Amino acid sequence: MRSISTTALSVFPISLGTNVFGWTADKETSFAVLDAYVEGGGNFIDTADVYPYWVTGESTSEAIIGEWMAARRNRDSLVLATKVGMLEGLQGLAPATIRTAVEDSLRRLRTDRIDLYWAHVDDQDTPLVESLATFDALVREGKVRYVGASNYGAARLAEALKVSDDEGLVRYVALQQPYNLVERDYEGALRDVVAREGLSSTPYFGLARGFLTGKYAPGVTVDSPRAGVAAQYLDTAHGRRTLDTLAKVAAERDAAPAAVALAWLAAQPTVTAPIASARNVEQLAPLLAAASLTLSADELALLDEASRP
Repeated sequence: MRSISTTALSVFPISLGTNVFGWTADKETSFAVLDAYVEGGGNFIDTADVYPYWVTGESTSEAIIGEWMAARRNRDSLVLATKVGMLEGLQGLAPATIRTAVEDSLRRLRTDRIDLYWAHVDDQDTPLVESLATFDALVREGKVRYVGASNYGAARLAEALKVSDDEGLVRYVALQQPYNLVERDYEGALRDVVAREGLSSTPYFGLARGFLTGKYAPGVTVDSPRAGVAAQYLDTAHGRRTLDTLAKVAAERDAAPAAVALAWLAAQPTVTAPIASARNVEQLAPLLAAASLTLSADELALLDEASRP
């Protein structure tokens, strides 16, 4: 297990992303994935009020997770994270929006508290102090334990942390941002802020929308709603070079490429637990394997060099 920043949250090295629940994974399959994740030692579940609203018109992921936790009676053994700020009708981080959204999420999740509540996207139209004061109140009320920032730039994240310090308000403890072997923009000013301020990173798109699972190759058709985006990496020498090296390391370790890609990510500075999703139990296997896969310094360096643009 790993700790998120200096909090009391102790989490499995791979967080289960659940944006597919109610979309490409029906309720029965979602339950099976959740069961297998917990049986494999997992405890860190990441969702959002907007998952997958863009398809279903409802906050299906939270509802499925809430039903599953009620059926399994396992809420106390989990670290549960959800988000506010992107759901239609509840966009942004105005105090009233956060208040409404958190009550809706608690109801759908069938719980009395959220372990890690993410500001899903930076809201530059609402003063940071107003959003943070609302989060602070939710923590004091016991409805939220900790808060994190998702999709913030370096300057705004630093500013938010300063506002918290200056005003004595709850502080963001973690950042969620895209990061993987072929998308490495995080390795700059943003990571510097996270490191300097003692935050943890729980990156999403850890498998580059499926590109790093090993199923993509020139001329191969992949059955996935993200196939069009993921396949674009094949059009670059950088993407093909990364895939070749990933396949080499995976073969030498007798591991799935997805497990190696996530193990590389989990080994990067500031990263506590990459987020990855699975449409079925079969896709979950390499995610669980990544949690116990420790790459050597030579393997990390090989992947690092090959994946640099």
